[in-house]
Amino acid sequence: MEENFEQATFAGGCFWCMVKPFDEQPGIVSVLSGYTGGTTENPTYQEVCSETTGHYEAVQITYDPAVFPYERLVELFWQQIDPTDAGGQFYDRGSSYQTAIFYHTEEQRRIAQASKERLNESGRFSLPIVTPILPAKEFYPAEEYHQHYYKKEPQRYQAYQIGSGRKAFQERYWRDKK
Repeated sequence: MEENFEQATFAGGCFWCMVKPFDEQPGIVSVLSGYTGGTTENPTYQEVCSETTGHYEAVQITYDPAVFPYERLVELFWQQIDPTDAGGQFYDRGSSYQTAIFYHTEEQRRIAQASKERLNESGRFSLPIVTPILPAKEFYPAEEYHQHYYKKEPQRYQAYQIGSGRKAFQERYWRDKK
């Protein structure tokens, strides 16, 4: 990794939906779908979906903080999820679809915690923000067919965004940020 690049890791439910919003930003070097937070080494998608590995579906972002700072990454992350749902995201239920911010440095932890507190106090949501902020663990890339799914299967991706309820949720709660 280049010396001036950093990594950020976010779990936001289905990782298919978490790539495109970051991938389209300046200063983003790469967005990789994968698994983190659990105990199984090199898990497969089927193993993670079985809810036995402890892993979350997540994205790991390599970025240039001089172009797109971590604060902006965290703000964009909040706009992709329902941070009040502890049971998964939209119609994807279970621990592998729960949300989390995985920090790589103490500075990332501090920024994420302050951002979470601001969001909680903003009144944007009537329920408390339950997304945990956790230390980063080993990240395992997902199978190739999951990488950049929105580019490989644009019609299925769009149907999933709408059918899962994610798109309607984003429009309801984040219309002012579009």
